[in-house]
Amino acid sequence: MQSDNTIKRGVSLYSFQEEYFRRDKTLEEILATCAQIDARGIEIIGDQMIRGYPDIPDEFIKQWHGWMEKYELTPVCLDMFLDWNKYPGRVMTEDERVESISRDIVNANKLGCTLIRVIHDVEPSILERLAPTAEKYNVTLALEVHAPSDLDSPLEQRLIEMFERVQSPNLGFTIDLGIYCKKLPRIVTARFLREGMAPEIAQYLTDAYNTHTLPSPESIAADGESLAEKVFKRGGREKDVYLAYMGTHMIYSNPRRLLDYMPHIKHFHAKFYEMLPDYTEFSIPYDEIIPVIQEGGYTGYLNSEYEGNRWIHDAFEVNSPAQVELHQVMMKNWLNAPSA
Repeated sequence: MQSDNTIKRGVSLYSFQEEYFRRDKTLEEILATCAQIDARGIEIIGDQMIRGYPDIPDEFIKQWHGWMEKYELTPVCLDMFLDWNKYPGRVMTEDERVESISRDIVNANKLGCTLIRVIHDVEPSILERLAPTAEKYNVTLALEVHAPSDLDSPLEQRLIEMFERVQSPNLGFTIDLGIYCKKLPRIVTARFLREGMAPEIAQYLTDAYNTHTLPSPESIAADGESLAEKVFKRGGREKDVYLAYMGTHMIYSNPRRLLDYMPHIKHFHAKFYEMLPDYTEFSIPYDEIIPVIQEGGYTGYLNSEYEGNRWIHDAFEVNSPAQVELHQVMMKNWLNAPSA
C-alpha cells in the first residue's frame, strides 16, 4: 500500500470496454487482469458494468467487496452519467438531477469509492446543492474537465468561483489528460484513411493540429478559410469534413496551468491512445505532465484510461490489457512508486 503523501496509480475499467463488450472477459476477469498488471486503484462505470444500475443488488455489493479483497484492489472512483432525456418530451429538472446524483453518491459509498467522476456540463448550482450529501457520505464530487474544454473554459471558471465560495472539501475536478494532446494521434488519421480520406487531407490535419493552426468548426483560419473549405479544397467529401471536425475535439493546453488550480483537483484520468514499446505515449507528453503534477503536491490517483481501442478495432485486434500494462509501467517509472 502507498502512503497518503504519494501519487497513486489505478485504472478506469472503461479501458477494457472492448473486452467487456465482446464478452471476452467478465467483470471479475477484468479485475484479475488489473491485479496482474499492478493497477490496483479501481474506477468503475456503473451504467456499463453493474447490471440494473442505479439499483445495485446487495449481492453485487457483497461480491464486489469480495473481489477487492481477493485481488488486493482498492475501490477508488465511480463514474456517473445523467440521463437528461429520460422522460418523453422534456429534459430532467434540476431537482431530478440532484436526486439522480444523490443516488450515485450513496452507491459510491456502498462500493467503497470515495470519489465520483461527475460528467461534464453539470451546472455549479447542482454541485453546490449536493455538497452536504457528499460530505455526509464521505464522497468527493469531481467534475471531469474534458476536451474540447479546459480549466480556462467558461463552465470551469464558474465552477472555480463556486468552489472558492462554498469551500467544501468534497467538490473539485477530475482532469482528463486528453486536454494535453500535443500531437494528433496517428491511429486517428490512420482510421480516417481507412474510411477513404485522401492522404493529402490527413496530412494537412496532422500538420495543422501539431502546429496549433487547425481551425475549429466555428472559426476561420488566418488565411480566411474555414476547416470545411480547406477539406473541400483538397478534394474532400462531406464525410471528410465530419472526420476533420472529430480531430478538432482534441486540444493541447499548457500543463503548467494545473499549478494554478491544484487545490481544486481531486482526480486524474490518465488518458492515452497509443502506448509505444519504449513506454512512451505517442501524442500525450507525460514527460511534461507528471512532473507538474508532482510539483503541485498532488497525492491522489492517476487512473489509466485507454481510448485507442475505438480507433483501431475496425481493422486490428484490440489488446487493452497490454496497452494498460505499458501505461502503468510508464507511470511507475515516472512516479518511482508502487501502486495502491
